[in-house]
Amino acid sequence: MHRRIIVVTAVHAPSAPFLAEAYASLCAQELPGDWEWRWLVQEDGTSDRVAPHVPDDPRVTFRQGRPGGPGVARTMALAHADGPYVKVLDADDRLTPGALARDLAALEGDPAIGWATSRALDLLPDGSTAGFPDDPEHGPVERHTVLDHWAAHGHRAPVHPATLCVRRDLLVALGGWMALPASEDTGLLLALNSVSRGWFSAEPGLLYRKWEGQMTGQSAHVDTAERTARMAVVEARARALAGLRWTAPPASG
Repeated sequence: MHRRIIVVTAVHAPSAPFLAEAYASLCAQELPGDWEWRWLVQEDGTSDRVAPHVPDDPRVTFRQGRPGGPGVARTMALAHADGPYVKVLDADDRLTPGALARDLAALEGDPAIGWATSRALDLLPDGSTAGFPDDPEHGPVERHTVLDHWAAHGHRAPVHPATLCVRRDLLVALGGWMALPASEDTGLLLALNSVSRGWFSAEPGLLYRKWEGQMTGQSAHVDTAERTARMAVVEARARALAGLRWTAPPASG
């Protein structure tokens, strides 16, 4: 398998204009040795409004598919992920300098670490940033701790799923992202934490854009009935995996 970090981005028409900034943040990444990145941009739909915003770069691949939400788009992109690691980058977000190298160092440095996350900063409309007060300590994230925190703090995870970098084999073994209209990335994060140790980098790795068109800001996202159902299935999956007492084996060299 190629020594590549595969960056996966789900995009729909409203967020497509931000792809240029996401691409610029990718181009600013410096990776060690002969490592490289490839960017899989997967449209959640088949409009003609996204393709004009996709950079003309041989490292970037653009595909479309019938709409099913961001989790479906990302999971479909996995068919073309030909590297050992998969990094999430939402279309409207930006990586900070060194983010990919730090993910790679954590995952390459310990074969028992299945996934890596980092501190995220909100990128506000005026260009300023804001952090979170309850980030965990820099270093390993032990199994079950994300689920325990999430359950005890109003379904708020201690690490941000939009910063995830994960071993491809483990991601595929868990079925990719959950088949939910939202919270599909939180569901994956909790599932990963149920079977594998992770990593948290205290160095900011993502600028998480806050804007009026983002999907998590829409009224449907906070509909009480739907949110209750999403949280129930997310928790049930994570606890079922934990109950199996299966631990992801260390990655082979």
